[in-house]
This record gives sequence, C-alpha cells and structure tokens, in this order.
Amino acid sequence: MEVKEWTYEEFPEFTEKIDGVGIIETTGDELGVRYLHDIEYAHLNGVSLHIQLLTPYTRKQPRYPLVPGMSTAPNTQIKSESLLPCIVFIQGSAWMKQNVYMQLPMMANLAKKGYIVACVEYRDSGIAQFPAQAIDAGNAIRFLKLHANEFFIDQERMIVAGDSSGGHTAMFVGIRKNDETDENLYPGISSSVKGIINYYGSVSVMMEDGNPSTINHHLPDSPEGMVMGGVNLRERPDLCKQLSVECNITQDTEIAPVLIFHGTKDRIVNTRQSITLYNKLKETGKQVELYLIRGGDHGGPEFWTDEVIHIMHKFIQNCFNK
Repeated sequence: MEVKEWTYEEFPEFTEKIDGVGIIETTGDELGVRYLHDIEYAHLNGVSLHIQLLTPYTRKQPRYPLVPGMSTAPNTQIKSESLLPCIVFIQGSAWMKQNVYMQLPMMANLAKKGYIVACVEYRDSGIAQFPAQAIDAGNAIRFLKLHANEFFIDQERMIVAGDSSGGHTAMFVGIRKNDETDENLYPGISSSVKGIINYYGSVSVMMEDGNPSTINHHLPDSPEGMVMGGVNLRERPDLCKQLSVECNITQDTEIAPVLIFHGTKDRIVNTRQSITLYNKLKETGKQVELYLIRGGDHGGPEFWTDEVIHIMHKFIQNCFNK
C-alpha cells in the first residue's frame, strides 16, 4: 500500500475474511460528542470567564471545533449543512462559584440530539453583584455568535438555558435588552435567542418560603443577599423586586418562548416560584410551557430522562420554526 495523505474515500478498505472474526456493520451516521474545554470568552478585572463546549459529530460530519485564533483546521471550509443549533447552558450555583463541569455528562445527551451545548461561566456573587451574571451570559452568547463558524454554530438557532440560579440568569438574559449599551463586549452582535429553558430556576425572592432550606433567607449572607451586594433584603423590598423575574415582566416585555421544569419536592427552590412565573408569563400574553417532575427534588437524573429531553427537543424545534 502506498504511503501518502489518504482521504477517507480513497483509502482501500480491509476486506480479507479471517476465520472466527466478527464484523460490526456501520453507516457513518453513528453519533459521538467532542469536548472542547475552558474556552475563554471574556476577561474582566483580572477574572477569566470560560465556556465548556460539547459538539456532536459523526464519521460523515467530523466537526473539529477550533479554539478562536487557530489558523489551520482539518476542515477549513465550513458548509452550511455542517452548522448546528446551539444550547447555551448556565450552570446554577446559588450565584456563587460554579462547577461548570458537573453536569457535562448529562448535557452530552442534548448534544446527541444534534445540538452544540455551551456551558457558560459567570462572575460569582463574591466578586460581582446582579445583574453581572446575566451580563456575562449575554456576552458568552455574543462570543459564540462571533466565532460561530469555528464552533459549527448556526447563530440564527440559539437557545439559552440554565438550572437554579442559572435558570434565573437565563430568564434575565431573555428579558434584558442591553445590546446597545456598554455591557456589550462585542458591539454589533446581539445576545438575542429563540427560546429560554428554565430548570427549577431560583427566579423570585418575593416569597417568605421561596427557599425552604435557606435558614438565613433574605439576610446579607444568604445567596440572594450576597448577589445583591451583601444587603439585608428584608429591609429592601425594592431590591427584591429588582431580583425577581416576575416583577420585571409586563405586557410590553419582549421575551422568547419559555419552557420550565420543576420538581414537586424541591427543598431548595419552592415549586411555587415556577408556578408564579408561569402565571405571570401567561397573564402578560407570553408563550410558556411548564412541566412538573413528580417527586423531583432540586435537580437530578429525573430532569435528563428521554421523556424530558424529547419535550425540550420539541420545544426548541417549535422555537426555530416560528
């Protein structure tokens, strides 16, 4: 056999029959997931913020995502059919330092549905108060759009999602319109998305029992007090409204369709937070779906079943078809 740089199509297949050796048939459409880790999308006041990227691929569509700035690639010509929709996922953390790696194995199930999944890091409440988290997530979306070809992303088909405080952040990404402000690190690029998925989001601080297991609820050292700058929210109803999603939605609010999941036994974020948000979105004429996971606590494998992912997939496709 000649030694040269073979293309896949040119390379001769081994066809010799060997006694006792089994053959497994393939089509070239078998799907896997590649992981590109710790992509820096912003550097603010000495703090680097990163994206974890999951990209589906097959033998027929290899898709080698690039670190921005690389000048060479195995596939330098990006065809439109190679571009995929993207789910930008914001990992919850009670607005504190995130573990952005924790749910990547679960998110790979979404990638296997044909989505690029980008898990986004935000500035935590120890270094930046609200709305810094939403500002950061919006800039991550813009960064991904800016480098869409390098990551095989169809920038016209993007969804923002998140769980817990990440769900809160995802909602505010959808509500806040800051493309034309100094908050935008990538002028001329919008953070708009086609849909929002909110997993058991900590979306409101208007309820006394909104966080049933948070003994210091509303106090300066509580998660919600810290993200507002270490203040006593019991004395600041104005800041409670500023932090609560339902208080920032009116009939004039422009927001993409919303899908909400929440467990019926959530000990961290009261299920009624999602009920309140659902009702407010309905009352103001917004498109929203809510699914309650019976017996579900604050996250867990129940939220990543085939049934749940099918619901997400159907919702996302409907968002893209509007």
